[in-house]
Amino acid sequence: MPVNVMPLGRRQGAIPAAFLVFAFLFLTACGGQQIWASDEAVAAARHVHGGAPELTLVTIMHHQSGNGHHTALFINGAERVLFDPAGSWHLDAAPERNDVHYGMTPAVGASFFLSHVRESHYAVVQRLRVTPDVAAQAMALVQQAGPVGSARCAISTSGILQQLPGLEGISRNWHPHRLMQDFAQLPGVTTVELHHNDPDVLRKAYAVQQPL
Repeated sequence: MPVNVMPLGRRQGAIPAAFLVFAFLFLTACGGQQIWASDEAVAAARHVHGGAPELTLVTIMHHQSGNGHHTALFINGAERVLFDPAGSWHLDAAPERNDVHYGMTPAVGASFFLSHVRESHYAVVQRLRVTPDVAAQAMALVQQAGPVGSARCAISTSGILQQLPGLEGISRNWHPHRLMQDFAQLPGVTTVELHHNDPDVLRKAYAVQQPL
């Protein structure tokens, strides 16, 4: 049986400083930045869409590679919010709590779309009408999910979607474009692409947010 030999001067059970530094860096890399807007800010920003409950999956695609670079999810239920896991988008009018942005009016939503649509990237917007219960469940899940660590946008979103009734067939994976492909197979999904060089892109960014 091997014998553990403790170096002189180190008490048994002590954790090496180098290990603590590594553990800290590992944990901070796996978790996102904690952001928690005040109750007052969230309440003031609250936006009721007025349309049918729905989920809108947004995939930011890279023109050259054909790969998805980011995943985000709009939820329209009792209010309209955006789950932007590991995202960098920020707007003062949309207070954030750990990757969930509140106050998603059409103008605020358009800001999100247009900040990602550029010469190198376009957005695929997929809308799915759901029941009020499914929208409420999705809202609860995203509120519990964050903050999401870097590069985990698709795996966190797919893990949430596959827990919802009727969406169990979605596979949990790391690739935004594969999640987009799975979502496209769901009955009733409508799809619109937003491109930076489309002269009508601003109108379309508003149109994809109109009630179904």
